[in-house]
Parts: sequence; structure tokens; C-alpha cells
Amino acid sequence: MISTDQVTALMNGGVVVDESGEKVGKVGQVYLDDNSGQPEWVTVNTGLFGTSESFIPLQQATVSGQEVRVPYAKGFIKDAPRVEADAHLDRDDEAELYRYYGTGGHSETSGGTYDEDRTLETRDTGTGRGVGQDTSGPNTDDAMTRSEERLNVHTEKVATGRARLRKYVVSENVTTQVPVTREEVRVEREPITDANRDQAMSGGDLTDEEHEVTLTAERAVVNKDTVPVERVRLGKETITEQEQVSEEVRKEVIETDLPEGTAAGTPQDRSDRT
Repeated sequence: MISTDQVTALMNGGVVVDESGEKVGKVGQVYLDDNSGQPEWVTVNTGLFGTSESFIPLQQATVSGQEVRVPYAKGFIKDAPRVEADAHLDRDDEAELYRYYGTGGHSETSGGTYDEDRTLETRDTGTGRGVGQDTSGPNTDDAMTRSEERLNVHTEKVATGRARLRKYVVSENVTTQVPVTREEVRVEREPITDANRDQAMSGGDLTDEEHEVTLTAERAVVNKDTVPVERVRLGKETITEQEQVSEEVRKEVIETDLPEGTAAGTPQDRSDRT
């Protein structure tokens, strides 16, 4: 049976381990039986960042210092029915939890009566810490620390793609105009004059003669030369733009429970402050 002193040690940073010794999570709260005052349930912080609490029965649990060992596997505990951890554990929720863990309730096995609500006891153990009180630290003064999560955003460089230059050969038709020349035959006649009479009368009177003229023409001759035309390279530039990030953060909210008829922050309260 777990004693009150052992419960106090668990509330001061205690942890829950499963049947194989693997850590399940930090102890959240300890629930006491209304009739016997004995520890009956422990909650353990599970889930991402410890945002969920799972209930575990303490009937077969053992405590060593700040470690409570339960006879269940870690995965089995995390799959337990989700029950809101507050000051009361109602009858239906407790019955559902007992069915899941396959064990009977404390009040049922002892023959006692079953109360409608299971109350979270906060008995003083003489050490200044009550069962079920704030587990964030020892109760050293009359103030409570409120914490909240803040976003820490930074950037990191990641590869988004690769660029490369590739050269290959393509063929295309090129049409251009080239001027070319050619010779054509033209018959020229000149009259007999005193200047050319001697040449004209130098031959026979009537003869057969042939005169041949060679004609020439230009033709387009195509040659290809490979010449450099430009140099191409890849360059990089840095562009800065705004990117919006959104993430859920948690914060603690402190509420006050004041006696009836008392208002928080009244003028009389403020006058007493130094």
C-alpha cells in the first residue's frame, strides 16, 4: 500500500514507469479514495509535450523514491480512455477506466459504498506540499509562477533544386543572297573607215573563217567555319521575401477563487500594498 509520504515524494517531480521499466511520463496528480483516504489513481503526463494526462490505478503499483512502477505497458497506458483531470473523478469515468484496466475499484473490493464523486484530496503532510497541488515546484511562498510558451523562429538553408548548362547541336537552313557574274556574247559591228581600212583589206577577198570567244561565269561556293559567338554561365542571386509562420503555443492562466462578496483589486486592497 502506498503511503502519504510516498505520494508527497511523487508529487515533487515523480515519474511513472511501465512494467518493463520504460519511462511513461511525469506524475501529474494523485487521487485519494474518499472513504479510506488511500491513494487510488495517479495521472501521468503523456502525448506531445506532455499535453495529455492518462489515469492509472495504483492498486498494484510500487513506489521507489520518486518512481512509481505500474504493471502495464507504456502503449497500453497511452491508449487508456481520455478523462479530464480535475478535482473530481465521476462514477462513470472511473467505471470506464476500471473496465479498461481489467480490475475492480477500491470501494467495490472492500465492500464499502461508492461515492458519486472521487475527490482529489489536498491533505497537509507537514512538508508544505499537498497531494494534488501545483507540481511545478515546491510551495516555498504565497506566489504562483505563470509560464507561457514563446515561438523561437530561425531559418535554415535547404536545397530546393539544381540548375545546369547543357550544350547540344541543332541544324537549321540559312538562306542568303550572293552576287555572281557571267559573260554573254554580244555582236559588235563597226563601219569601214580610213582608220580600219587597212585591217579590213588585209585578208583574202572571199574566205571562210571562224572566231571563238571563251565565256566565263561565277558560281556560289559554300564553305562552313566554326567560330565562337558568346560565352554562357550560370549565376545565383539572393532574393529576400517575407514568409508567414503560424504555430500553436500554450500559456498558463491563473484564476482566483475569492470568498463570496469579496472583489479582487478593491481600493482598500490597493491601499494596503507597498
